[in-house]
Amino acid sequence: MVGVLFLISSCRPDKTELQPVSFVGFERPGHFPAPHYNFKNNPVTKDGFELGRKLFYDPILSASGSISCGSCHLPEAGFADPGKAKSEGIDGLLGKRNSPALANLAWFPSFMADGGINHIEVMPIAPITDSAEMGSSLAKTMLTLNASPTYRKLFKQAFDVDSISDQKLLFALAQFMSMMISSESKFDEHLQGKNVFNESEKRGYKIFQQHCVSCHSGALTTDFSFKNNGLDITSADLGRARITQDENDRGKFKVPSLRNVELSYPYMHDGRFKTLDAVIDHYTTSIQPTPNLAEELQEPIILTNNEKQDLVKFLTTFTDYNYITKPSLAKSKQNL
Repeated sequence: MVGVLFLISSCRPDKTELQPVSFVGFERPGHFPAPHYNFKNNPVTKDGFELGRKLFYDPILSASGSISCGSCHLPEAGFADPGKAKSEGIDGLLGKRNSPALANLAWFPSFMADGGINHIEVMPIAPITDSAEMGSSLAKTMLTLNASPTYRKLFKQAFDVDSISDQKLLFALAQFMSMMISSESKFDEHLQGKNVFNESEKRGYKIFQQHCVSCHSGALTTDFSFKNNGLDITSADLGRARITQDENDRGKFKVPSLRNVELSYPYMHDGRFKTLDAVIDHYTTSIQPTPNLAEELQEPIILTNNEKQDLVKFLTTFTDYNYITKPSLAKSKQNL
């Protein structure tokens, strides 16, 4: 079990109080591979983690003081933005893509749908500086944070610095995000050898193994590759080609993790599909024969309605209820 900040309830029958018991730094779940992130230069500490947690939910990082990371990444939705094809940033502006669910980021070699960011410590720069998201700059953010006695104190406690730098800001956020570990779903229990699937989930798992696991593999449910999955290619979003400038990468997007996929609708990089049923219908009936279509999708996928229902049922086994309700990943009292 992953240790972050464990809490217990008091035994008083008339009132429940959550009390911090102990802090345990980063721990790799036993059935997970080694993380991609190197913690050597930024080991997780209690003060660093709590500072990152406060920053994640604080709109102080946006130019308008109205948008936080947590505004578009809600715990109850697997840290996605449920129901919104594109999230709303400052001044009501819409972002370029669907806000992805967040989990197990310490294992990610790249971030964003096009893989344009290759390090967890750098990742927050994109939303902070994007004109349609937080609309700020690192320079402005540093001025704002350094003008805050509260933050100067917290950074001093976490990093023993008198002046807040952009590096320490990114270190704190990385400490929090690296602890966003989803590893306690029914699927995880299966990986640990437990017989937990019902009959529908077992049938769905067989279908998943036949048609999905070549990309959505392992405990992380992704191979982190970039694929063209048969959506119509539009000039508005080049996908991976925006980064590589390679025409063969047009319309390719990173294979997403399916962790908490039941909760993180709508789906695809542009949020075009509102339900998992619609996603499966795309793969069975609506694949576009683009020149660089993923090899795995060259042959049609044929499923009956019952098989589609079983597959959807299996996909719900990726839901990690402990993760989405974990108090240590929710807003702290300092953010309320």
